[in-house]
Amino acid sequence: MSNVQIMDHPLIKHKISYIRQENVGSRDFRAVVGEIAALMCYEATRNLKLQDVKIKTPICETVGQELSGKKMAVVPILRAGIGMVDGILNMIPAAKVGHIGLYRDPETFEPVEYYCKLPADCDEREVFVVDPMLATGGSSVAAIQMLKDKGVKNIRFMCIIAAPEGVERMTKAHPDVDLYIGALDDHLNEQKYIVPGLGDAGDRIFGTK
Repeated sequence: MSNVQIMDHPLIKHKISYIRQENVGSRDFRAVVGEIAALMCYEATRNLKLQDVKIKTPICETVGQELSGKKMAVVPILRAGIGMVDGILNMIPAAKVGHIGLYRDPETFEPVEYYCKLPADCDEREVFVVDPMLATGGSSVAAIQMLKDKGVKNIRFMCIIAAPEGVERMTKAHPDVDLYIGALDDHLNEQKYIVPGLGDAGDRIFGTK
């Protein structure tokens, strides 16, 4: 799985352990999810291309470096993915934001689309699809296919916690998409929740049940 990167940064590990705890309230949970997203964004953008640019410091003219090539977009999978957006925008303020709405059918556990709104030039951008949890992989596979159907070619996927089942499904369905994972957990239970996981990320971000 050469396109799968499991984060090993101590700060990411520390913060993930914190939000796993059931007694962490929504306010702190939201804040730390954003912090984790920012740290993961730092790691996931490590191989972005640079180009030289002439700049003038208060002392003299010199040559610096800036990002080159395609611009970026962040596309959260609703609703939990929204919790990761601000952290990424703190790192890349110029990124555009799209939204993909999917929910998991309680009987089949398969994704059902209900919303899709993307930047007009999304097919010309480096697109980061974000969702805190990669469980069965159904929603993520479907969301990325929706992007591909709209002509998007440069896609990366970022999640905070993943189950092996979801990673396997994603890599089989979209072997061309790089996956950035905060922590790889053990398995899915009968209700298709990640174990040990952290429960329902959307409910914990927004304070719903």
